[in-house]
Amino acid sequence: MRTTIRVYKNLISLVLKLLNIVLISLPLIISNLTCVNALPLTQVQEIEQEAKNESRIPAVSQLYKVHLNSWQFQALQGLNSRYQCSRNNDTLEQFAPVITRNYFAILLYQCLDNIKQTNILLERKNIATIKRLQQDFELKFLGLETRINQLESRVNTLEKQSFAPQVELEGEAIIAVAEVWQDEADTSLTLGNRLRLDFITSFTDKDELQIRLQGRNIPEFAETTDTNMANLGFDGADDNEVEIDEIEYEILLAKNTKLNLYALGGGLGDLITAINPLFSDSGDGAISLFGRENPIRRQAEGTAIALAQNLGKKFNFTVGYVSNKANEPDRGLLQTPYAAITQLTFLPNEKLNFSLTYNYTSNNVGTGTGSELAENPFQDSEDITAHGLGGEFSFLLLPNISLGGRVGWIQASAQDLPDTPQADILTWAIMLGVSDWGLEDSLLGLVFGQPPKVMENNLGAEFEDPDTAYHLEAFYRWQLTDNIAITPGLFTIFNPEHNSENDSILVGTIRTTWEF
Repeated sequence: MRTTIRVYKNLISLVLKLLNIVLISLPLIISNLTCVNALPLTQVQEIEQEAKNESRIPAVSQLYKVHLNSWQFQALQGLNSRYQCSRNNDTLEQFAPVITRNYFAILLYQCLDNIKQTNILLERKNIATIKRLQQDFELKFLGLETRINQLESRVNTLEKQSFAPQVELEGEAIIAVAEVWQDEADTSLTLGNRLRLDFITSFTDKDELQIRLQGRNIPEFAETTDTNMANLGFDGADDNEVEIDEIEYEILLAKNTKLNLYALGGGLGDLITAINPLFSDSGDGAISLFGRENPIRRQAEGTAIALAQNLGKKFNFTVGYVSNKANEPDRGLLQTPYAAITQLTFLPNEKLNFSLTYNYTSNNVGTGTGSELAENPFQDSEDITAHGLGGEFSFLLLPNISLGGRVGWIQASAQDLPDTPQADILTWAIMLGVSDWGLEDSLLGLVFGQPPKVMENNLGAEFEDPDTAYHLEAFYRWQLTDNIAITPGLFTIFNPEHNSENDSILVGTIRTTWEF
């Protein structure tokens, strides 16, 4: 019993001693704990803590804006002055007295990214400045990179899912009054119109798809004068029925190689380079069909393909093929009627251009600009093949005066007639253009030439044109605004149908063109 009491006393004494030690040491322990909590966090710990608290309570340092007189802004301005790292060098001079930290972080991110991309050798003092700025805005940078990656991902998704990222609409409207005068013809003043709407889109930065809608109601004077030589360069009477007139796809296969595909509405002239472009366009060029371009370029239209190759800086070589009835099962792409063309274009300097053209046609000898015999030199033949040769030049006499010329020769053969008779057809013209005459972008144009004429035919003299017709044309395109032009013009045909017994034909028109 006494032993047990003695043990309890010893235990109680030990506990009291331990408790006394704890009470004596407690202030020191509390003081040490307080000192530990008061120690500054390392930079990494600060970044981690700020990242944890960013979605809850922003740090005080994140609440203030960046003043233009702050060291951060002055430092960024110094970097931009030294390394031109801002995407717009004037940007830093256009701010209000303060900007948000987020926007400043964007400017700083762009500057540092540009420095990184250009591998600029930095000075030591600037390295220290950049490190300090990076430390102050490190979390902002992390957020920016995340947002940029998210945006790039969304853009890539949209591009993959979008059929046409952008479709442009271009239009042209023509209203023309016109009249033809000939002693044997009974005509009156006419009013016609033509409307074109082009829908243009691109799937890459190297291609273009164009779909054209057209409606028109401009008379063809060949019906009144009995000759194609009197036709306007923008005519066509479809009772204003709107139809798909052209579908073209163009793609750049390589730096100097271009491919053109026409599902509809492709002509030989669309496939090769125009040497005298001032006259070739139907909306603002020559007023007559003959005056616009070399007739050998007008021998076929339909489904077409062309490949153009630049040979250095001065030469271009183009080959093309046109099928008139590619959509008909009994004809297809390779059956008659069709045409093939090739052209070598030479541009020795900015003032002088040349081209040499060759084409081969099957049942496409007509050009729509010559005599009746030139359109069909054998009359009874249903299988006419032809070789065509053409040459063209343009020369800039003065900065605003150009002289152009062209010649075309066609040798046609009747494959289904005895002895395969041949006929030679010739055409030529010279053109003078005076640009900016009177008003800027205006054009005074003069054309003189011979429409296609059968010079010789193996079938005999009755299948040859007896005389020579001459085409004389003058027009003035008055450019009122960038989008509106008025073109009054006249052309006359002497000895129409290459027959001196026919009365001369005079055609006058006022063509007003709106582009939008």
